Amino acid sequence: MVEVVAALIWQGDTFMICQRPAHKARGLLWEFVGGKVEPGETRQQALVRECREELAVTLEVGEPYMEVTHEYPDLTVHLTLFRASILQGTPQKLEHNDIRWITVGEIDQYPFCPADEVILEQLRAGRR
Repeated sequence: MVEVVAALIWQGDTFMICQRPAHKARGLLWEFVGGKVEPGETRQQALVRECREELAVTLEVGEPYMEVTHEYPDLTVHLTLFRASILQGTPQKLEHNDIRWITVGEIDQYPFCPADEVILEQLRAGRR
């Protein structure tokens, strides 16, 4: 099982989503920014590193929002989605195809990675 972390970053009534690069697994699907936890890292350290590498921002990582285990055909992920906020920097597309700030009402306009579906249901239900 692969340990993965991601960030739920709110800006007013919108939250950040990122589009995976076309050449990666689940290419062009949308997701929350994050990535794999490396050996020796805490989940929070991994999330700070991933956001620095992928968006050129410094994050403040808060409490976990939700944990999900999902089986893809090629791997099983244990995803921890943390509440987070940007302390420094403006998000840049260093690795993603695109970055958007969307409202909960706009979720259905974006094809998300299957592991995120249970999280999106919580957001649709009004849980912030």
